[in-house]
Amino acid sequence: MNTSKIIADLRTKKGMSQTDLANNSGVSRVMIGKYERGEASPSIEAAKKIADAFGVSLDYLVGEGLNSTFDKKTVKRIEEIGLLDEEKKSTLFDLIDTYIRDAKARQAYS
Repeated sequence: MNTSKIIADLRTKKGMSQTDLANNSGVSRVMIGKYERGEASPSIEAAKKIADAFGVSLDYLVGEGLNSTFDKKTVKRIEEIGLLDEEKKSTLFDLIDTYIRDAKARQAYS
């Protein structure tokens, strides 16, 4: 997925107008429109402002990298899991594995 589509999709998903995104990011509405139409690519600085306005990482905004599918809240949770002691991590991973297994089973039978 390209950055222009990601920006447009995120904006729609968040219920924001281009003006809302411009106001929240400090990037002009005209440039937001150009980014969404693929007429221009945001600079790193503009991309960072847009990512911050959406609450996502730069990886997510450009659709590349290890964290490209995670928003900032998810990345923060993963970082915090890494700080837990091994016993608590093991318990948490068992719980996550159970939820994943159940979701896959429901999906297989639907």
